Amino acid sequence: MFRSVMLKWLPLKHFKNEYFLQAPETGKNYTKIFCNYKRHLSVASINFKKRKSSEEKAVENQGKRVIRYAPKAGTEVVGIWRNMTVQEIANVLKKDVDHVFKALEFADKNSDTYYKEDTVIHNPQIIRDVVKISGCRFRIIARPDEDIDKEENKDAVPAPPAPPEALRPRPPIVCVMGHVDHGKTTLLDALRDTSVVDTEFGGITQHIGAFEVTLSSGERATFLDTPGHAAFGAMRSRGALCTDVVVLVVAADDGVMAQTVESVRMARAANVPILVAINKIDKPGVNIDKTLRELAQHGVVCEALGGDVQAVGVSALRRRHLGALVEALVLQAQLMDLKADPAGYVEGVVIEAFVDPRTGKQATVLVQRGTLRKGCVIVAGNAWAKVRVLQNSAGMIVESASPATPVLVMGWRELPAAGDTVLEVESEKRAGEVMRWRHNQRMKEKQESDLEAINIKESEHQAVYRQKLAQKRSLGRFRTRQEGPRQKMIQEDNHPTLSVIVKGDVDGSVEAILDILETYDDHDRVRLELVSYGVGQVTPNDVEVAQAFNAIIYAFNVECPPSVAGDARAAGVQVTHHNVIYKLVDAVRDQISARLPRSQQEEPLGEANVLQHFHVSEGKKKVPVAGCRCVKGALARNALYRVVRGQEVVYEGKLASMKHLKEEVTTIKRDMECGLRFEDPNFIMQPGDTVVCYKMVDVSSTTNWDPGF
Repeated sequence: MFRSVMLKWLPLKHFKNEYFLQAPETGKNYTKIFCNYKRHLSVASINFKKRKSSEEKAVENQGKRVIRYAPKAGTEVVGIWRNMTVQEIANVLKKDVDHVFKALEFADKNSDTYYKEDTVIHNPQIIRDVVKISGCRFRIIARPDEDIDKEENKDAVPAPPAPPEALRPRPPIVCVMGHVDHGKTTLLDALRDTSVVDTEFGGITQHIGAFEVTLSSGERATFLDTPGHAAFGAMRSRGALCTDVVVLVVAADDGVMAQTVESVRMARAANVPILVAINKIDKPGVNIDKTLRELAQHGVVCEALGGDVQAVGVSALRRRHLGALVEALVLQAQLMDLKADPAGYVEGVVIEAFVDPRTGKQATVLVQRGTLRKGCVIVAGNAWAKVRVLQNSAGMIVESASPATPVLVMGWRELPAAGDTVLEVESEKRAGEVMRWRHNQRMKEKQESDLEAINIKESEHQAVYRQKLAQKRSLGRFRTRQEGPRQKMIQEDNHPTLSVIVKGDVDGSVEAILDILETYDDHDRVRLELVSYGVGQVTPNDVEVAQAFNAIIYAFNVECPPSVAGDARAAGVQVTHHNVIYKLVDAVRDQISARLPRSQQEEPLGEANVLQHFHVSEGKKKVPVAGCRCVKGALARNALYRVVRGQEVVYEGKLASMKHLKEEVTTIKRDMECGLRFEDPNFIMQPGDTVVCYKMVDVSSTTNWDPGF
């Protein structure tokens, strides 16, 4: 019976006898039995079953009792150490202090100690018992270092406000703002009797300048000249934040423009009073009242219209009414009662930074507090300096700079960024400590941003992995095949790309160029990649990087030494020089457009009207021919044709024959008659049809990038 049942269930007859052993002869009637396999062969039917999905299991178990095991309780492991306080035990257990007090009633029954939150428990057994009573397991760890949990801030910070008795009067800081080509630099030249505007490329200001001017009244004032071009918004914002009074220059002939409105918004954000200077009043046909009304529409209501904003009409080119403007500035400064502390540590702001080929790294610093002297150690952003040389706005070497004085500082170890806060520290050792602290903070911020990107990538990978795992489980024992050929580890990128390296004369100009490049949004067609950027001349390292990345070097207001230019030509690296920012942007746009794939466009050649349709004999068969007259342009034998019947296109294709007076021709001019036969012999033309002749030409594409100016 046993044998018949086994042979019925399992097809053992197909296996060889080598899988079985004969039982020993003991006189009993034994048959072949399963024992001591020579080979282990699994024939369980469970191996051939398809694994059920969670949905199928839920349907199968419906109405049945399913045994579910609760998760193990008390598996959390907490770290403990010697001489813990009650509060520390509560913190590691993530419970309140009252819970620890109740646990101590059971863990410490033989003691009369009155426990408080800061009571130190010296007996480690009591700490272990409290953890066990709380339902947790423990592990012995070292006491956490409080300095690690709360790292000491070693950064340099501004000093607290000075007492009123330490304050002394200081000159006002005036920022000249307005739209491009409204005469800001010309007005400053008239106030300080110079001609800076003649040295500017393109007739526009592309740097922020700080000048110390002695007014006709004898008062001293510091003027900040900001660019008016739309690309230099960051420079204008920095000028508005570190000034006392904003002189808003508006041209009487143009009125309120885009950058005028932006300057008003920045002055309001900085909570700085505005003084309006209406320039170019000497031009014929100007309407000053119209300009005042336009300013009132944007919230700048002048005194002539019943407001509280002073407005002075001037002519910077003719130097007219400048005394009234100076008088208004002096009055505004007296009303504000500007004072600063000339003692103590120096505080200021970096107006501009650049690299001089002869003297090295330099930065224009506007002192706001204290007195900057030769030998002072200052930090600004990621750079620090021991002051070697101080130069005023006239280029003269000075020994010190008091508050509200702009000076050129030499001695920087690294180049600071425009807009960085300048703080004086005790020594070079302290400056190095501040730099290390700031470097560590930058690294932590970078790690956090990198971790966020890693988590996003990991979540995408896990989603794909779970999808493939579910597909594999649904197939049971059948293995999934790889879709397509195996991908290469290093993929070739054939997408059109423009790689650029930006070199500028000052940090503010490089910042403005980078801000413009960030507005590029046509990466789907051509990718724009910024390889590197910096301040100063083009260096051999820039040429090597450009050669490696096949990049173009854009030099803005900087030179390329002859030796470096020779290396660039030998390496096939393109170096372009520009001194006007919008011309540089146009050059980038042209390079992007040159990398766009060319598109085909129809170019019409001529039109013809079908006069008659007939058949002609060609060999032993008849073919349809249309008698036409050219009414526009010319018809070409090798061109493309389109037949329009009414408003519908009924045929598109090429010609099989074009004849004029029974002769095959290649061109039919206007007002000539011809016979046309198309390649499709089944297409029948009708009188009144219009035949359009055209050809496809390659057309260069242009980018849709709009930098905003």
